[in-house]
Amino acid sequence: MRDHTKLQAFQLADALALLTYRMTAAFPRQEMFGLTSQMRRAAVSVPSNIVEGCARETLSDYLRFLWIAYGSTKELEYQASLAQRLGFLQSGAYGEFRELCVRTAKTLNALLCSLRNYRVGTQGPKPKA
Repeated sequence: MRDHTKLQAFQLADALALLTYRMTAAFPRQEMFGLTSQMRRAAVSVPSNIVEGCARETLSDYLRFLWIAYGSTKELEYQASLAQRLGFLQSGAYGEFRELCVRTAKTLNALLCSLRNYRVGTQGPKPKA
């Protein structure tokens, strides 16, 4: 069984979820069931799918859940951009948020590439992920 807490991708995703909740708390009340809810669901999806993938037995299941996490990260990046353009996020807060989204996505992508290479047999020893 894989330990998700040791993965940098999980640690970044967890920080992203926390930041999303903090940022969206200041969104307009009328967005509670709109963009606020959508962003929070996407943000929680990222670490949740990493955790669920780590709990799966097969590498293919693990990869599938990591891909879902990656997709949710990109979804969240777009939603933050929309929130900023709608005036719900100041430029500084948006910049910090986007940077964390990009870093999380890049880390997930690197993990996915590493695991895919291992799966095909082109990489050295089995990754510790």
